[in-house]
Amino acid sequence: MQTLLCKRGDTCTGGDLKALLEEGKTTLLSRLIPALERDAAAIEASLVTPWTTSPVEGQISRLKMIKRTMFGRAGFELLRARVLQPA
Repeated sequence: MQTLLCKRGDTCTGGDLKALLEEGKTTLLSRLIPALERDAAAIEASLVTPWTTSPVEGQISRLKMIKRTMFGRAGFELLRARVLQPA
């Protein structure tokens, strides 16, 4: 799996992933292989595409933190003011 992940950015062929999953059936992680086979297209796409969701995940984490700190203390207007406050 590590060699396949390290090839990120290179062209990944479907054979690489299929061979890896076949090899994984003989390891201790064999129960995980059927789930990985179902999601093979998504796994291949994540290895080939340069996109990342990191900026979105950061904003979601920030909003959740604000929501947790304000729980039970204030209404929606104060929450809105804190979320829209300039960074």
